[in-house]
Amino acid sequence: MRGAQGPRGGGGLGSGSPALSGGQARRRKQPPRPADFKLQVIIIGSRGVGKTSLMERFTDDTFCEACKSTVGVDFKIKTVELRGKKIRLQIWDTAGQERFNSITSAYYRSAKGIILVYDITKKETFDDLPKWMKMIDKYASEDAELLLVGNKLDCETDREISRQQGEKFAQQITGMRFCEASAKDNFNVDEIFLKLVDDILKKMPLDVLRNELSNSILSLQPEPEIPPELPPPRPHVRCC
Repeated sequence: MRGAQGPRGGGGLGSGSPALSGGQARRRKQPPRPADFKLQVIIIGSRGVGKTSLMERFTDDTFCEACKSTVGVDFKIKTVELRGKKIRLQIWDTAGQERFNSITSAYYRSAKGIILVYDITKKETFDDLPKWMKMIDKYASEDAELLLVGNKLDCETDREISRQQGEKFAQQITGMRFCEASAKDNFNVDEIFLKLVDDILKKMPLDVLRNELSNSILSLQPEPEIPPELPPPRPHVRCC
């Protein structure tokens, strides 16, 4: 038989235990599981093709009709889960103007994936693709996964570059995938990034993933005023 209520009064949960509203015990929140891997992806291409829009649509699900041109390099962070692993992506958005090439080229070396973007409504951005391939060949790692993206599919009526032209260019580059997308309509945007990351994971042996991806550089600081030292040119140039 339970004894009489003690002097603390009703609603007590035992000695020293505070009363909780609604009679429900508070549940301690579990800390989020840390990322298994850290991975860098860069987005390159001529000015105005929609690099920033693609990045912001993927990371924040937002779209700005009048985005300002990127100055130097910017980045966003997003964590995704693929193949049972939690992957923290650092996505670098690079300026398309040539005057920033000395800065942006410094970010190629550590990138495991490179997204090369052109505007399907502006032929000059497609004609610039060989120039960007030279940058990739000169500074990027040989094992970097490549993805060519024809952006602004929402402007189909103003198209100047056919899908077949984009596919033909990608087919000339060993291992390069091709996709058309619309940052404005949020069409194929998630697929671009997730497929690229999946290709990176699929290509690398598990032991390499543990050693390289988990130790890859992931700076959460803003872009430094002085870029890191440029890597030496690669000896073997990929034909484009």
